Amino acid sequence: MKKQTPLSPYWQCQLAGWTIAALYWEVDAFVRSPTFSYSFAALNFVADIGVNLLLTHGYRRFALQHSWHLLRPKPLMLRIMPAIVILAICFTLAVTLRFYWWGYHAQPFFQYLQTNSQVPFMTGIRTMAVWVLAWHLYHYAQQQNAAARENARLQLLAKEMQLDNLTAQLNPHFFFNSLNNIKSLVLEDPALARRAIDLLSDLLRNALYKRSDQLVTLPEELQLVSDYLELEKLRFEDRLQVDIRVDPALTGISVPPLSIQTMVENAIKHGIAHSIAGGCVAINVTQQGAHILLSVQNPGVLQSSTSGGLGIRNLRERLLLQFQGRASFQITALPEEQVLSVVSIPAVQRP
Repeated sequence: MKKQTPLSPYWQCQLAGWTIAALYWEVDAFVRSPTFSYSFAALNFVADIGVNLLLTHGYRRFALQHSWHLLRPKPLMLRIMPAIVILAICFTLAVTLRFYWWGYHAQPFFQYLQTNSQVPFMTGIRTMAVWVLAWHLYHYAQQQNAAARENARLQLLAKEMQLDNLTAQLNPHFFFNSLNNIKSLVLEDPALARRAIDLLSDLLRNALYKRSDQLVTLPEELQLVSDYLELEKLRFEDRLQVDIRVDPALTGISVPPLSIQTMVENAIKHGIAHSIAGGCVAINVTQQGAHILLSVQNPGVLQSSTSGGLGIRNLRERLLLQFQGRASFQITALPEEQVLSVVSIPAVQRP
């Protein structure tokens, strides 16, 4: 058995609306007329629904064909005002012709029309104006919603493009620094240089294939950091110590890619590399309320270059884009020539 296609929302509204209007007119006639005829009322009820459906659907087809629903308010008003008058005239002719024909009046039709057209015309003006304005307001609301969705989509695409550009900018910066590290080992210790190349290949694989991700799991980010630190330890040897502490309950969270790694790279470049004795890079991941704190502490003196390099500027921009002001980055000087970098992000569990 073939399934029947349900009526569209447009036709449901049309039938419901004009049925209610026709019922209202018949009830009004029942109250006002002492000689109310039920058979005549039934005919009028059906005729009112049919005429109004015909008029309004005809207007809808005409308006869609001429793209009136896409017009701005001023040119639209210049068109719908005479259209409402024309619809009201058609409504008046349909009503008066029906009453003249079923009432068997002796006077000529045009004389009857001249005498009895005022009330149907005013009713037609009110009724058609309400319908036409409601129909155009519906389409205006639909256009506004579509424009809002399109603007949101374009903003999302622009945001994703900015994030991709930032990541594309950061990866070469990170890789060239690593290559410089390997270069320093080639002549000093070829065996270590080969190990460094293996580590760099792992770093390349992890970073490049994760480049399109806006968030990565904390273990993925820490694995990248561990590989990078091992690469750096080949260069700094005992001058570099590492202390990584992570709350076990936070292993399922997600973080921006290269976030901890950027702070670690900054700590080594501006801290360990400038200290003859070296020092410890301490990495901590903790939770504070609804935020996750990613912190890196290292020996050094806070200078403008420490917090204004490419990697740090890039990290600030990515946090702003991804979390829209709900994330922050701070780098501060601590006593005893220590520097603390902290990224605070909303806690996001990896789906």
